[in-house]
Amino acid sequence: MAVTGASGSGKTYSSLLLAHGLCMDWEKVVVIDAENHSSHLYANLGAYKVLNLESPFSPESYIDAIDFVVNQGMEVIILDSITHEWEYLLDYHSSLPGNSFTAWSKVTPRHQAFISKLLQVPVHIIATMRSKSDYVLSEKNGKTVPEKVGLKSIQRDGMDYEFTLVFDLDIKYNAVATKDRTGLFSSKPEFKITSATGQQISHWCLEDLSPKIDYVRDRIQQVNTSLELLGLYNQYPEYRDLLLPYYEKRKHEIKSLILTKPIRNE
Repeated sequence: MAVTGASGSGKTYSSLLLAHGLCMDWEKVVVIDAENHSSHLYANLGAYKVLNLESPFSPESYIDAIDFVVNQGMEVIILDSITHEWEYLLDYHSSLPGNSFTAWSKVTPRHQAFISKLLQVPVHIIATMRSKSDYVLSEKNGKTVPEKVGLKSIQRDGMDYEFTLVFDLDIKYNAVATKDRTGLFSSKPEFKITSATGQQISHWCLEDLSPKIDYVRDRIQQVNTSLELLGLYNQYPEYRDLLLPYYEKRKHEIKSLILTKPIRNE
């Protein structure tokens, strides 16, 4: 999962609470810290481990660090933050001679190797991402005051698609799920992340979802109208991504049936 937010929004603290809820053992949690040792600030929470990552923050340095802590038996890895990996690659790209477009052929494979490691590693991954900050004017106690807000995450476009869950934090430490394949937090109001949030996610991970997915897939094949199909799609938001090809296939089948249905002349 990813935790995004502007500076001061509580990304590291919230990630630690999530991590503890996922495994309920601080000694199985490790922070790969690229934020100048900032994870040490929360040592009072428990005996989690820290691996300090130093510049340059190349994709390969993250990959090596992940492999090292997995071999140490860690169950939850917090990457704090992966913004540094992308900023390193942007600097690397700008240093390459020749055409800027063709230079990406040397950058993209390195970034893709980093993403592949996140997706394939056999432990929980929580990645924090910095957001660009701005200020907006808001009303407070009858006065107009500037308030800091987070905007777009600082990572490659489309990085959010790689995660099962994305929590976006505001400056008051409130979280909203901007992406949620679990169905646990979608369309719910903002809340503060706690260890219980991690426990919810852990229980979801341990569920045997196959029978329910098979049931919904069978229902998709049984509907005969686009309205029924849309109703099913809205009824089970937690399975939308997994079953999208089946929804699309049935949608085209229903459309074909309508187009080929003979017209009766009265």
